[in-house]
Amino acid sequence: MDKKKEINIFIENIYEDFAQLNNLELDTAKLTQDAVKMTEYFLSQPELVKNSCLESYDFSLLYFDIVLTDNNKIQEINSEYRQKDSPTDVITFAIFSDSPKDERFIFDNEINLGEVIISLDKALSQSKDESHENKTFYDELYFLVAHGILHLLGYDHKDEKTLKEMWTIQQEMLTALRPGAANPN
Repeated sequence: MDKKKEINIFIENIYEDFAQLNNLELDTAKLTQDAVKMTEYFLSQPELVKNSCLESYDFSLLYFDIVLTDNNKIQEINSEYRQKDSPTDVITFAIFSDSPKDERFIFDNEINLGEVIISLDKALSQSKDESHENKTFYDELYFLVAHGILHLLGYDHKDEKTLKEMWTIQQEMLTALRPGAANPN
């Protein structure tokens, strides 16, 4: 990254009872800081940026939202926007990367990438699933945050090969965090 880009991420937890119900600590301020670090890592890798929706765009501020919710709300969203009547772990509304290049909106050198919606219920259940590599709730949550960020940046998994490529980049983003960042407790 040529010069430091400002990254602004707003995380809203609309499932306020989740942490108490599951005896977990959910620190959205720390999650926000770590999501910024994941995004900074991505921007520091010219090859990744070259293959993203940001390639050839100059900007000073990049921003997006992350909404933490429950299975019921994400199922509603999944049903309405993807015609899949079941809860999923993460849904991304990538307004910048999904727009045609000639219609991408940059105002005052700022890019709004869109919104990532994550089901905390799904993150918790997947962390307990033997078939998933992520063994803790925090590992799974951070993995989903990284996955959503990549979708906002224009990455997609149309087949097994591109899915594995995304997972590799996600792991790099998570490794770039200070030791223990994916497990704050």
